[in-house]
Amino acid sequence: MSESAMLVDEGVAGPSTSAPAPKSHIVQVGDNAMLRLPTGDVKSVKLEKNAVVSLGKFGSFQSEELVGRPYGLTYEIVGKTVKALPPRTMEDIGKSDTEATNELINDGQFVQPLTGEEIEALKQSGVHATDIIKKQIEMHANYSLKTEYSKEKYKKRKEAKYSKFFTPIEPTLFNVCEYWFNKDQNRILDLRIDTLSQMMNLANIRPGGRYLAVDDASGLVVSAILERLGGSGRLITMNFPEDFVHPVLSSLNWATADEDYVPLIASAEPPSGQFKSDKQKARLTKRKAVTESLSRTREELFSGEFEGLIISSEYDPYSIVEKLVPYLGGSASIVVQSPHLSVLTELQNKLRQDPSYLAPSVTESWLRQYQVLPGRTHPTMTTTGSGGFLLHAIKVYDNPGATPISAHRRKVRKVDDSSATATPAPPDGSAQEEESAQVSAAASPAVISKAEES
Repeated sequence: MSESAMLVDEGVAGPSTSAPAPKSHIVQVGDNAMLRLPTGDVKSVKLEKNAVVSLGKFGSFQSEELVGRPYGLTYEIVGKTVKALPPRTMEDIGKSDTEATNELINDGQFVQPLTGEEIEALKQSGVHATDIIKKQIEMHANYSLKTEYSKEKYKKRKEAKYSKFFTPIEPTLFNVCEYWFNKDQNRILDLRIDTLSQMMNLANIRPGGRYLAVDDASGLVVSAILERLGGSGRLITMNFPEDFVHPVLSSLNWATADEDYVPLIASAEPPSGQFKSDKQKARLTKRKAVTESLSRTREELFSGEFEGLIISSEYDPYSIVEKLVPYLGGSASIVVQSPHLSVLTELQNKLRQDPSYLAPSVTESWLRQYQVLPGRTHPTMTTTGSGGFLLHAIKVYDNPGATPISAHRRKVRKVDDSSATATPAPPDGSAQEEESAQVSAAASPAVISKAEES
């Protein structure tokens, strides 16, 4: 066995000469880890200290066995411990096909003489899953008639049934969004990962920007914005959980977001003028800090000039847009996501009647996943129906006195055409006066209006 394989078997990600993995890529105590099972399903577990992680029929292990190991590797459950498995090579994945076909295969009752009772007896005696699968293959009557692709699919079905391995998935935004979309898409308002990425692009989320967000999609939108901000910028949300702390994030409720609302704030000073205890001092100091933070956030919101408004809510989007759009600056993007098309088309019709919004458009993203293997690249057989709908508009400042630049260009062209077709001037001294009269007549608004009507 090579040195790299020995290190992988011991749970180390690569040779000892490689750089250590970043801390965020290592499983730690308290992580909400997502484990991909042999069946392809993903299970979310909380890795508490001195806890047992149970994966049902696939087995269980102590949480300390996974702490300190990198995400992305495949581990096998051996007793109450886990062992890292070496990754598969391209030779194992991309096998060449043969001239065999499946036309002569008859999957009858006696194709597999190994019964379920015998397989269960092998499992109880401690036989490894790989040996059980090999025994099934040896006793399969039609296995040699299968194509290489069919043989691979057969092995995968048996591995999903008897193997005891899993893969911890790093809880990135992509993986979390995909996990919840497959598990309970109503909880995230049908927000698929490609729709979420389009929201970030349409809203022009960038480091250093200032944005407003209304997120009822379990925090996915706010998380995506914070990830793109990278710790630089400002984000104010509405009705977001207060226990979520981030240096660039502040949250208000709809009452405190009203300029006419006067919040009832308890006094942060002791009644007697002196603190009776350290506990009272700490409580009043915290109350004062919360009050000052609320005042600063409200002043920042009311000062306006935010660069974008991102909405993913189950409530009427027009009321939200009407409430928060006065705090947006010129050319700010407005992005609204909804699982229902009728909600956004109604909003689009209302925005079209207001000259403060430019080009409100409704789109639906479409995603198709592909299997990418040598000689077997094709779309997957099943796909999702919809990932929600998006409305995008740009806020502009309405100026009724403004005129389009095309009107000025048309005016100059009429002047040039009239002067070019003017009759030659007589040889006497009145030539200059006649030419000036023709130019002034051609440039008059009445003449231009008459020419445009014709």
